[in-house]
Amino acid sequence: MDELIERLTSKVGLERDVATRTVGLILGFLRNEGPTDKVQALIDSIPGAADIVEPAAPRSGFGKLLGGGVMALGAKLMGLGLGMAQIQSIARELFKYGRDKIGEDGMQEIIAGTPGLSKLT
Repeated sequence: MDELIERLTSKVGLERDVATRTVGLILGFLRNEGPTDKVQALIDSIPGAADIVEPAAPRSGFGKLLGGGVMALGAKLMGLGLGMAQIQSIARELFKYGRDKIGEDGMQEIIAGTPGLSKLT
């Protein structure tokens, strides 16, 4: 986890706590919306990732009225003070890191299998 957080702090210019929270939110979104086995493989390949994964918004009820999925993730990330360009940079770095961990095919399956995710890449 430290290596990924270090990448985000140096390449995107995030504070360490914001980088950690951001990764937790994105991984929580992926776990909720993406292909379960591939996302779990990604989480398992990053030491300490399971400890920071934040629960994603519910898919039904009031959460659905507010707009779930990638829109809800974007709102949470913007709530941390991130702009769209930063969010895209973070996603790119996270996906590069993921490719190093679970391979190109595994990350492509996550990106293709997660609704709206291609908007961040």
